[in-house]
Amino acid sequence: MATEAAAGPDLAAAVTLLGAAVVAVPLFRRAGLGSVLGYLAAGLVMGPFGFHVIQDPEAMLHVAELGVVLFLFIIGLEMEPRRLWSMRRDIFGLGLAQVLLCMALLSWVGVALGYSLATSLVAGTGFVLTSTAIVMQMLNERGDLHRPKGQHIVSILLLEDLAIVPLLALVAFLAPGGAEVGGSDRAWSIALGLGAIALLILAGRYLLNPLFRGLATFGGREVMTAGALLVVLGSALLLQAGGLSAAMGAFLAGVLLSESTFRHQLEADIEPFRGLLLGLFFLAVGMSLDLSVIAQEWPAILLTVVLYILLKSLGIYVVARAFRASHPEALERTVLMAQGGEFAFVLYGAALAVGLIDARGSAMLTAIIILSMILTPLGLYLHDRFASGAAAADDSDMEAPDGLRNSVLLIGYGRFGQIASQVLLTRGWSISIIDTDTDMIRVAGFMGMKVHFGDGARLDILHAAGASEARAILICVDRPEAATRIAEICKAEFPLVPVLARAYDRAHALALVRAGVDFQIREMFESALTFGARALDDLGEAPEVVEQVLEEVRKRDADRLAAQMAGDITSGRELLLSNLPDHLRDAARASAPPGLAGALQGVSERT
Repeated sequence: MATEAAAGPDLAAAVTLLGAAVVAVPLFRRAGLGSVLGYLAAGLVMGPFGFHVIQDPEAMLHVAELGVVLFLFIIGLEMEPRRLWSMRRDIFGLGLAQVLLCMALLSWVGVALGYSLATSLVAGTGFVLTSTAIVMQMLNERGDLHRPKGQHIVSILLLEDLAIVPLLALVAFLAPGGAEVGGSDRAWSIALGLGAIALLILAGRYLLNPLFRGLATFGGREVMTAGALLVVLGSALLLQAGGLSAAMGAFLAGVLLSESTFRHQLEADIEPFRGLLLGLFFLAVGMSLDLSVIAQEWPAILLTVVLYILLKSLGIYVVARAFRASHPEALERTVLMAQGGEFAFVLYGAALAVGLIDARGSAMLTAIIILSMILTPLGLYLHDRFASGAAAADDSDMEAPDGLRNSVLLIGYGRFGQIASQVLLTRGWSISIIDTDTDMIRVAGFMGMKVHFGDGARLDILHAAGASEARAILICVDRPEAATRIAEICKAEFPLVPVLARAYDRAHALALVRAGVDFQIREMFESALTFGARALDDLGEAPEVVEQVLEEVRKRDADRLAAQMAGDITSGRELLLSNLPDHLRDAARASAPPGLAGALQGVSERT
């Protein structure tokens, strides 16, 4: 038993680590320093150079890198192929120019400090690769991810991710004896990477949507989540096997699913894992900071950090201005991207393996990268504090998110929802639909409507579908409990958006009114009135009489509903009896047995 307990998970370490993050992150965010710096600080305190809670941060870092992978997948879900194609000039123009200029500037730092040109080139190139995790997290927290200035940064990060393959080939070429190695190996590596991308695109084009359609039809919610994780990790593994980064594989998988009807469900399923693992990644980075190396080599490390940040900032600013960015945007981009990134660890590991740098040099370069990561949130805080003019948000360049602005969100595309949608489509309103029925999703897709697979009673699905941007929310599901739950969530989370709901019966209508819907109607009420009106017409009643009867019935029904809402049961029963002819109503009142009142009340609630 003792052996089993010793081999079990270290719960004390897990609790201590989570407690440090729970304390540090809110404190740093309250101070305006952001969550990233809070995670880094908590990791540093809990790591082997702090309180020794975690002794092997490298093992945690490998697991936590999945957070970056999942984050890139979610970013990919927001990048439809046509949108990504529109960014091609920024990716291969702006991104390539920044990488090449920063490589040229940073390579001379190592030469000035007495290192060889090959070693200096690899060291400087590693610092050129910006931290995707930190920059994306900060863009997300600042609400800049969908702004044009945020999209420029995303384009540069994509180019840097793509650049990891030729940069690894460069390391192999610069290695001792690497120049004598034939070009066939490098050509094979490039072909392998391109083949992995082509295979992923083919799988995404022909397999992913049928896969999720089958899981939605025959599997459960947990199977959908497992399928989403399978696609993300499988794509990452495929591109990693092809010599590319795992993050790039996850990003491409997200892009391929960005136009899928299952997009919002996938995003909602992945989000909890992404947030937890990304926070774990920042914790592991903080733990990996080797304070003993810094203590021994602090003059060289601090000098290199300062020179790298200054020269990279110069390169970023010059390229930004050359591509017609305004001074405030260029300055903000410089502060955001002036650090090294997690892909530098991969590059330095390859350089260590081929003998371009030694173990101590690798530790120093790793410390330089981590220090630059830690300084980035501080630099951004100072930028926002003292460069208020540069940091001010320009709403004129705000790009509308992929939501439902000037559109109607319809939840449930069954018989009722289809008829209701025809009225709106006739007047030219665009409709976005949430449903879990794959057949209905296919029908709506054929009609050109934007359809999302998901449960409308989940808040994360509503947020992901952009319910806060909708002009109106129409709840047309056929299950009363689900409709009431959706109404409660929508009125609580989106109080300014009108909510209209389909009611099953009178009791359900009362529940919807209590939930705060702006309008509800019982699904058979108007059709039954029309049916009765046609019967009166066939019986020879005058049209004006028929119309008057309809108005009287509608008024009595509304009064009865109001009375029941007020809890006046007697009034509700009297209004029900008032529908009867005089002689039948008087007879019912005179001879009603004791149980008739309850029976009449039950009829009242079901009609």
